[in-house]
Amino acid sequence: MTNRSHSFRMPDKPSLDGIEAKWVDVWDESGVYHFDRTAGREDVFSIDTPPPTVSGSLHIGHVFSYTHTDTVARFQRMNGKAVFYPMGWDDNGLPTERRVQNYYGVRCDPSIPYDPDFQPPAKPDRKRQIPISRRNFIELCDILTAEDEKVFESIWRRLGLSVDWRHTYATIDDTSRAAAQRAFLRNLARGEAYMAEAPTLWDVTFRTAVAQAELEDRERPSAYHKVAFHKADGSPVHIETTRPELLPACVALVAHPDDERYQDLFGSTVTTPVFGVEVPVKAHRLADPEKGSGIAMICTFGDTTDVTWWRELQLGTRPIIGWDGRIMAEAPKGLREGAAREAYDKLVGATVHTARERMVEMLGESGDLVGEPTPVTHPVKFYEKGDKPLEIVTTRQWYISNGGRDEDLRDELLERGRELVWYPDHMRQRYENWVEGLNSDWLISRQRFFGVPFPVWYPLDGDGNPRYEQPLVPAEDQLPVDPSSQAPEGHTEDQRGLPGGFTGDPDVMDTWATSSLSPQIASGWERDQDLFERVFPMDFRPQGQDIIRTWLFSTVVRAHLENGSLPWSSTGISGWILDPDRKKMSKSKGNVVTPIAMLEKYSSDAVRYWAANGRLGTDTALDEGQMKVGRRLSIKILNASKFVMSVAGEGAGSDPAQVTEPLDRAMLAALAEVVEEATTAFTGFDHTRALERTERFFWDFCDDYLELVKARAYDTESPEGASARAALLIALGALHRLFAPFLPFVTEEVWSWWQDGSVHGQAWPSADEHRTVAADGDPAVLAVTAEVLRDVRRAKSEAKLSMRAEVERVRVAGDRVEAVRSAVGDLSAAGRAAAVDLEPVEGKELTVEVTLPEPEKQQ
Repeated sequence: MTNRSHSFRMPDKPSLDGIEAKWVDVWDESGVYHFDRTAGREDVFSIDTPPPTVSGSLHIGHVFSYTHTDTVARFQRMNGKAVFYPMGWDDNGLPTERRVQNYYGVRCDPSIPYDPDFQPPAKPDRKRQIPISRRNFIELCDILTAEDEKVFESIWRRLGLSVDWRHTYATIDDTSRAAAQRAFLRNLARGEAYMAEAPTLWDVTFRTAVAQAELEDRERPSAYHKVAFHKADGSPVHIETTRPELLPACVALVAHPDDERYQDLFGSTVTTPVFGVEVPVKAHRLADPEKGSGIAMICTFGDTTDVTWWRELQLGTRPIIGWDGRIMAEAPKGLREGAAREAYDKLVGATVHTARERMVEMLGESGDLVGEPTPVTHPVKFYEKGDKPLEIVTTRQWYISNGGRDEDLRDELLERGRELVWYPDHMRQRYENWVEGLNSDWLISRQRFFGVPFPVWYPLDGDGNPRYEQPLVPAEDQLPVDPSSQAPEGHTEDQRGLPGGFTGDPDVMDTWATSSLSPQIASGWERDQDLFERVFPMDFRPQGQDIIRTWLFSTVVRAHLENGSLPWSSTGISGWILDPDRKKMSKSKGNVVTPIAMLEKYSSDAVRYWAANGRLGTDTALDEGQMKVGRRLSIKILNASKFVMSVAGEGAGSDPAQVTEPLDRAMLAALAEVVEEATTAFTGFDHTRALERTERFFWDFCDDYLELVKARAYDTESPEGASARAALLIALGALHRLFAPFLPFVTEEVWSWWQDGSVHGQAWPSADEHRTVAADGDPAVLAVTAEVLRDVRRAKSEAKLSMRAEVERVRVAGDRVEAVRSAVGDLSAAGRAAAVDLEPVEGKELTVEVTLPEPEKQQ
């Protein structure tokens, strides 16, 4: 805190209008948010910013959580840290494909050749999308995502994010593709990535595999059908199932090994109804004696329990559902001849729903359906972005080890979660619950088009069959590669698809397989070693609670496997945004609000104020009333700052040595406490507490202190007046900086009226520095004097007098009276009191009696 005089450049009518456009350009030109590449690691604070999905529009939830991160970045920057705050765009994967399909009226068909002259239809028809080649489709994806990214960036700038826009990445750009392919090849070389043909959760609409982390249960109506299988002697064995359409896929019946009802059946066989296929009866602990008849059919595959039974009982397969969700034309073993084949043909080509209806009809005709179906509602697995229940089909997919099938690795990843500092701490339990509940490795391949290709080719044998056990891979210096359009080393393109030639892996990586490398991508892993060493492992990962199991966990997995460390030291988890009915906002519910109208209506600072009032991990309702409060606060900062500068006068100084009066020192002592509390709160990632404490002091400062010292501050001849003016300017400088992380636009505006440079490049206020200036100042002096002044004002208001009305006498009694004595002069001036009597009374609450002038004297 230095001694200097100030010249003031306040506008005649301060306003929030146009303030965002003004300062966004200035910040861009000045580079105030640029990362200092010369800073050592100990002086860096690096943030792994969530790359938002750009296939659509930002919603208010983005504004909410990204504001939290930005307050942290600004606080750390003002605390002397070189803040590495990049921005990424998550632009690959299914959401982008769907947006491109709808926007251009096209769909991808890999069998169609590339058309270099292709132009999308002038009037797209979503219902009659035209097929185009994969390469043409990807080109459209690139074009549209580039435009979407510009829109997103403009909104982020409007919100005031202090991002270093020189450091951006997209999850589909060359840098990200090379990083994702490099990490995969290293996983493959270490045995952490592997291909397997196995039952796979499958979305029939998008025709792609789905990972465990992408599942959600949805309650759906169904019905239990009681169906008769038959023993060798023709007597029935009744099972109850909600999926009778899977009868042709049945490979066994199963009951609990301790179920007395079925002891004589274990080891024998029964025949399926309608199809007459012989299947074994097995015992397994997962069979529930209390569910239905206690005996169930195992089908390949109806649900994940079927998969467990199939795997552990070493059963065969009878797949009947294809990638399109319809019954396949090729009948499974045992159903290819006679009556069984005739019955199966009635199901071929039908959807699951239609096949169920037909199967029930056939069971009724054969007499194997017992009674009427019993309606039930039960949870069904869905892909989180899908509209139809998932099926389980057998496919060849790529996996990465994540502890789901390796207990030692699971323990290591649990320990990583304990090393990580969580804000709030209870969110750690969600991580641990997820890791402990894993039952499979991470399925990372997707049967889609716009994504990072697997950098793998397969040689073809003499019959043109892929030799999956002998994959061909590129050298790392060749990355990124696209096996669908490039030939592997030692081959030429004319060998593609021919016996003795090669074929490229047709799949792309799950979007999380790239996003899980966001710390490495942003940090320059293997391409900018100097940057990488300065910022990795990163300091902070902000994110939503719904993606702890996906983004957070997968990022921990990749860093653990590749770097032998955590990807960051701490993480902050946001709560949900709730609509006015206290329901979680989500696109699927249709209750999402986009932010631009609110930013324009209330100002960016006002919307940030609402967001900053939501603590990490705490659900927060969308509240336009709070945005109005934020706007009023911003306007008050403008007006109060102008008032203080007007009172201080041109050339006023902020020399700490001039602060001599008890009330001024009391105010600065109280301010020192605020600075200390706000600093402690921010250090603990409690931005809300920092804002609450700063705001409360600010309103007290405006309502009480300014009124108390106004008269004295206008006295330009006395040292007492100089004390007030110096204290006012010292406090104003601290308040501008305390509010800066939350309200960046208005604080930059008022800072520019009297200071050089950006407020966002200034040092965070120091509690000790203000405490030194306050010297022996006692915050109680201001608190009690302000309380008395409020009572005087109240008395005038009740008497319907102007606040400028004179008061004959103010009598103050109680055990806190002495706190007022040193500020009696300011109290008299502010309350316009001719006399102030102080009467200390130990143990008595403070009382204030105001003697107003006689009515005739008020005339």
